[in-house]
Amino acid sequence: MTGPRIVIVGAGPAGIRAAETLAAAGLRPTVIDEGAQAGGQIYRRPPDGFTRPPETLYGSQAAKAVALHTTFDGLAAAGRIVHLPRHSVVALAGGVLHAVGDGGSRRIGYDRLILATGATDRLAPVPGWQAPGVYSLGAMQIALKAQGIAMGRRIVLAGSGPLLTLLATQLLKAGAGVAAVLDTAGLRGQMAAFPDLAVRPSFALQGLAMRARLGRLYHAGVALEAIEASNTGVTAVRWKDAGGRTRRTACDAVGLGWHLRAETQLADLAGCRFAYDATWAQWLPCADRMGRARSGVYLAGDGLRLLGADGAEVAGRLAASACLSDLGLPGPDGTADLRRLDRLDRFARGIARAFPWPADQLRALPDDAVLCRCEGVTAGSVRETAVYGGAEANRVKSLGRAGMGRCQGRYCQIAATDLIASASGLAHAGEAGRLRAQAPIRPTAIGEWLEQE
Repeated sequence: MTGPRIVIVGAGPAGIRAAETLAAAGLRPTVIDEGAQAGGQIYRRPPDGFTRPPETLYGSQAAKAVALHTTFDGLAAAGRIVHLPRHSVVALAGGVLHAVGDGGSRRIGYDRLILATGATDRLAPVPGWQAPGVYSLGAMQIALKAQGIAMGRRIVLAGSGPLLTLLATQLLKAGAGVAAVLDTAGLRGQMAAFPDLAVRPSFALQGLAMRARLGRLYHAGVALEAIEASNTGVTAVRWKDAGGRTRRTACDAVGLGWHLRAETQLADLAGCRFAYDATWAQWLPCADRMGRARSGVYLAGDGLRLLGADGAEVAGRLAASACLSDLGLPGPDGTADLRRLDRLDRFARGIARAFPWPADQLRALPDDAVLCRCEGVTAGSVRETAVYGGAEANRVKSLGRAGMGRCQGRYCQIAATDLIASASGLAHAGEAGRLRAQAPIRPTAIGEWLEQE
């Protein structure tokens, strides 16, 4: 069968629903994903032979996870899509994707591109977070889902957002030792956001139920002071409770995370426009309500708007419908999905207000605290570079190396721009700009890169 070359990057909820919609219209898209099996981070599948059932892995979302897995596997088995697992797209230009993975590297041409790249942890630096034994919340959850492993015997989870309490309850259910759950968001702010959260009452009630199950382990409105460590790794977390009293919790592992940050590097390389979103405290790509970002490029899921797994499914269908419409082909009517997307957006922004980015605590970060873990750049160095080098993220990167390491700023960019703004007297972090994406967007062996030339 001949037809337009349509490539979907990402096989999470957004990518799966986009592939399903295109296949239903008689097209055969190519789906590229870094995972061995489809499902994304939220519905990540364990390796073959893993004995924990979906109800244990995904909780109340087990039926959704199984439905998505079954849909995608059926499409692949019937040859209605081309699935390239264990492949990472590291660059794109001129209608060609550059991917590396199983079997080496390859170039993949496309006429239409749907980016469903998802999101990663949004991290804020804490003094001592470079010590062995400090992980992101997402990394801890992946280890639990994919291997049944708790990353520590006595664990402190800190940050804010739904994943904080979800992971805590998952770890406890698996028998792991959770010493404390430290939420930098205060209870008053969480309750103020409840009218927006109530548009999805079942999810709001689930969040309250998880909080209740944590009992005295959960502390709201805390200020993280430092992660203490010895030569062998983490030993304790020092923090202040909502009343201002200094506390110390012994531990051998720490999980950090402040909700999510959109994975936008490929959208940047594809030439998409960006705008600063103060609600999420980050730069996000721009697209219309259907996901059209520019001619032939469509965005869906958390890489565009942080609406969660349900929102990603809706956005995946809409992006594929927009692609079909632009090709002059019939597709599903997206009216109902657009209405649902509005409701999900209200809920998501309620989440952002209930569990905000800890800007005030960040700006009080001591000068000797490491901000960029890849390059060992301190908060003081970023402030100093911003003052003498100019209050712009790429300038500070080139002069001071913040964001120049292996993660390419994924974990320090948001914090760095906050510090640049505060050191330079800017109104908000958006005025400091954003780091431009560069290919390859992930570390790539030189040999694999040269094979594509």
